[in-house]
Amino acid sequence: MLSSFLLFSCVAPTQPTQTEIVTVYASSAAQPWMSDLFACANDLSVVLSVSTESPEIILRVGEPEMLVSSAYQIDEEEILIVTHRESTVQNLSLEEAQALFTGQGETSAQVWVYSSGTDMQILFDQLVMKGRSVTSFARLAADPQEMSDVLNSESNAVGILPRHWIMGNVREVYSAGMVPVLAIVKQEPRGVVSELIACLQND
Repeated sequence: MLSSFLLFSCVAPTQPTQTEIVTVYASSAAQPWMSDLFACANDLSVVLSVSTESPEIILRVGEPEMLVSSAYQIDEEEILIVTHRESTVQNLSLEEAQALFTGQGETSAQVWVYSSGTDMQILFDQLVMKGRSVTSFARLAADPQEMSDVLNSESNAVGILPRHWIMGNVREVYSAGMVPVLAIVKQEPRGVVSELIACLQND
């Protein structure tokens, strides 16, 4: 009787620990930092759910036009005007960059921009255009990956890329400056959300 009781006691189930799930989202320009976020989540044994529906952490490049919640800087990014290596466009001044993107500069160049609501276009308008309108002949890239593909394949293309997206056969012709990469939260971070942001800041 005693041995049976001891055996039963040893195999009694333990209470499983509950895995925490954090909903996150990153703008297309901030995608390089998602790999860091997943690495942090792995270290903390947290499961990430990527969704635009009420994310607890949003990663983006630069400050939004209206910031109504807390934001924490996790890195910096440089915003660049980039051309194909064979482009006739050379190093630009601010005035020359403005002329090019308003359609008054190098006529053989095809400028590429992003849609008006994206973090990259907001930053470009603030840092370079400064109230000027981009030419109606500009073409739209959906995200930095498409912009990079175009700049690598079309010799007359001129566009906007974050430093982390520079690759292949391209040449930088103007730096618009450094901007913060932010982790934005809906409310004051606590628990694993706080730990994730701290991990991102320490990477």
